[in-house]
Amino acid sequence: MYSLLRLEFPPSPVLLRSRKRPWRALAAVVLALLAVTSISAPAAEVQPLEIVTRSGVHVFTVEIAKTDEERATGLMYRKELAEGRGMLFDFSPEQPVSMWMKNTFIPLDMIFIRSDGRILRIAENTEPQSEKIISSGGLAKGVLEVMGGTARKYGIQAGDRVAHPLFGTR
Repeated sequence: MYSLLRLEFPPSPVLLRSRKRPWRALAAVVLALLAVTSISAPAAEVQPLEIVTRSGVHVFTVEIAKTDEERATGLMYRKELAEGRGMLFDFSPEQPVSMWMKNTFIPLDMIFIRSDGRILRIAENTEPQSEKIISSGGLAKGVLEVMGGTARKYGIQAGDRVAHPLFGTR
């Protein structure tokens, strides 16, 4: 009697290895998924940004959020933000801007910037995961989000100048 459902083939070398060390097979799958993900989702554009204060020039490395999707996601779901890093939201042309902290797990300083590169307003140490609306309080072309406490630490104030191509300076 023949059994068509029971065809036997010698196991592949990959399958034999994975039976001996199942963690290696899992690691290979995870690495493959990470490689595919990194190909399909390019990293956000990163640029330098300077803030000129009374105490000196402070340089930051910022991710640029210029599409609707990038602005909507912002720094949501991140568990940390390194010192000297941030995200610059491009809201060109200058307009009233409102932000919130929904799904944002770390406190941030939100620095609202006018089209001439002058800081309009700073919302310090915003509350993580809050849905409270944080308004620019005037026309803003950009919003810089940095780790909470950064503005106070470096003496960044309304009226200070931000140097970045978004504001026609560099």
